Amino acid sequence: MKLRLSNKTFQSNHLKILQRYINNKSHAHLLGVDYDFYSSLQNTYTLNKTDTVSSQLSNNKKFQTIVLTDLLETTDDIYSLFQQTKQLLTNDGKLVVTTVNYKYVFVIKFLEFLKLKNKSPKLSHINKRHIINLAQTSGFEFIHSHTKQIIPFHGFGIIAFINKFLEMFLSKFNLGIIQYIIFKNIPDKPFLNKRTLIVPAKNEEGNIEILFKELSKLNLHEIIFSVGKSKDNTLQVINECKNKYNDLNVVVHEQSQDGKANSIWEAFDFVTGEVVAILDSDLSVEPKELENFYTIIDNNYADFVNGSRLIYPMEKESMRTINFFGNRIFQFIVSFIIGIRLSDSLCGTKVFKKEFIDSIYWWQKEFSLFDPFCDFDLIFTAAIIGEKIVEYPIHYKSRIYGSTQISRFKDGFKLIIYLIKSFIIFNTSKK
Repeated sequence: MKLRLSNKTFQSNHLKILQRYINNKSHAHLLGVDYDFYSSLQNTYTLNKTDTVSSQLSNNKKFQTIVLTDLLETTDDIYSLFQQTKQLLTNDGKLVVTTVNYKYVFVIKFLEFLKLKNKSPKLSHINKRHIINLAQTSGFEFIHSHTKQIIPFHGFGIIAFINKFLEMFLSKFNLGIIQYIIFKNIPDKPFLNKRTLIVPAKNEEGNIEILFKELSKLNLHEIIFSVGKSKDNTLQVINECKNKYNDLNVVVHEQSQDGKANSIWEAFDFVTGEVVAILDSDLSVEPKELENFYTIIDNNYADFVNGSRLIYPMEKESMRTINFFGNRIFQFIVSFIIGIRLSDSLCGTKVFKKEFIDSIYWWQKEFSLFDPFCDFDLIFTAAIIGEKIVEYPIHYKSRIYGSTQISRFKDGFKLIIYLIKSFIIFNTSKK
C-alpha cells in the first residue's frame, strides 16, 4: 500500500522507527518492501528484501529480525504467513509487523475516491487485535505496539516537526497512521492429540461426497456425522460414502430430536478423541482450514478456537445482508457480556478439548434455555470457566448445494432471549 501523499520525510521517519528494532549485528529480513530508501540500511545491517516468505524457505536461512510491511491487509491466509515467517526466525528472533492503522480505512477509501491514493486491492477487515491474536496462535509472544505518523504530507520540514509534536500526545490514543507491532518468537513444543470432528448434517445430500473427499485428506481420529431428519437422501449418501471411504473412522448417528444444537449435543456421547472440532456440512468452510484450528490447540496456544467469517473478504452471496448485520450486532453484545472481543459469535466452526464438554453440560443445566445452534452455548461456557479463547479467520464461501436452514426472525428472537439471560448469569453465577 503506497500513498501518493507519502513523501521522503514520511518514509524516512518510518525507516528510523524500524531501526530501533534491528540490532546492528542482526541478520534481518524485510518483506513486502518496495521503498528505495531501504538501500541506506545495507551498509549497516545484513539485509534481505523480498515480497514473499515462501521464496526464502528453501534457503534454510534463519533471521534474527523479520519485518512484515503492508502485507497483512492483502494476504488471504495470514495464519500461514505467520507460520512460514516463524520458520525463518531464530528461536529468540523478533518479528516486526507494520500496517496501516485500521481506524484510517475509511479515510484511505476516501483518498482513493479523490484519486489522491493508488487504488488498493480488496483488503481484509483486520485490526491490531486480530493481528495479535493470529500471531499468538502461531507461536509468537506479543511485546508491545504503537502508532506513529499523523500527517502524511510534505511541508518543507514543518510537517516533520508537527508530526513529532502530535505523536507525543496522539499516539497514546493509537491515532498514528502507521501501526508497529512487535513480537518475539517462541519455540514450538507441539503435543499431538487424537482429533475428532463432529459434522451436523441435514438436507445436504449434494455436499456429502465432496465433503468425504476433502476429509480423507486430513489426519482425523474419527468423524461423527450427526444426521437430522432430512427431506433428501443425506443419510443414505453418508452411509454410501462411509463404505467407499472405509479408511476413515466414521460414526453415523441419527438424531432423536430436531435442530443443529441437538445434533451437536447428541454427538458428544460418541466422542473418543482428545480434541473436538465442529464443522458444518454445507462446505461454506473448506475442511482443510480445520488443520490450523487443531494445530493451535496442539501447541497449547489456546483452549478454545472460534472461527470468524468476518475478517477475510467473503464470496458474493455467501451471507445475506440482514444476516451480516445481525451477526455484527450479536458479536457486539456477546463481546460485551463475556468481556472478550470477538468479531463473529455465530460461526459454526469451532475446536476445543474433550474435557471441555463436561463444562458445557454444566452450563446447559445452569442455563436451561435453548440455543438453536449451540454456538452461544460453547462460547459462553468457555468464557465463564476462564478458557483462553482465540479467533481464527476462515474463508467463507457460497453454497454449491441446498439452502440455509436458519429462520432469521424465529431463531433471532430465541438468541435475543438467550443473551438477556446469559447477561444475568454472567453477573450472578459463582462458577
